Amino acid sequence: MLPMLLVVDVGNTQTHFGVFRADEGVIAEDWRFATRGGATRDELAATLLNLLSLRDMRFADITSSIVSSTVPLLSDQWTAMADRYLGQAMLVVGPSIRTGMPIRFDNPHEVGADRLANAVAAYDRVRDTCVVVDFGTAITYDAVSCGGEYLGGVITPGAAISIDALYERAAKLPMVELAEPRALIGKSTVDAIRSGIVFGFAAQVEGIVRRLRGELGARTTVIATGGLAQALVPFVRETIDEVDDLLTLTGLRLIWERNQGTVTDE
Repeated sequence: MLPMLLVVDVGNTQTHFGVFRADEGVIAEDWRFATRGGATRDELAATLLNLLSLRDMRFADITSSIVSSTVPLLSDQWTAMADRYLGQAMLVVGPSIRTGMPIRFDNPHEVGADRLANAVAAYDRVRDTCVVVDFGTAITYDAVSCGGEYLGGVITPGAAISIDALYERAAKLPMVELAEPRALIGKSTVDAIRSGIVFGFAAQVEGIVRRLRGELGARTTVIATGGLAQALVPFVRETIDEVDDLLTLTGLRLIWERNQGTVTDE
């Protein structure tokens, strides 16, 4: 079997990870599981091993690894897992890592690792002005210039946060699952909430992307990714050019490749 690169994106709600054939840059498999802030290195190892075994893979097949995380404590647990069970130092996306992308942000250290990975992957694909819309716990919009500079972005609460807030702050409103509305005009409270969440966030995305294209240029490519993209993008009209569930993992692979032999500040 070819050498394998493990890429891990730890989000607040979900952890998405996969394995690439390191010599080819081709993803072999990817998985998602719920992020649990108290997970230990041993629990992460058990989860990883179980999922690898479903595809006849072993720890020994993984020759290198990289992680991006929005949960600092879990960064430490993933690196400890790699050290103990994979016998290697896991690369962590952070301020001292080479991205190949100039960061035009007031404080570059504030930019989330997953957002950088998204921007790197998007620009590598289109080689022109682009925006990544990541549908996760928050919805993030990250802009890259035609010259490959990370310009900054927009952050809004995500759909799941809004559903939770309605349930927690409004005594008579039920908890609902994010799903396709039966119609715009809901015939029940559940239908009305579902319609408001889906069409409300679709309208938000349309409006923000329209403003971003007004600033960056009408030809700006917009790529959607994230765990909730498949649920919301179908209702976004003519503003999303592509949906790529593997965009963040691809960005992590590219960053790993750019750090072979040296790790320096960008």
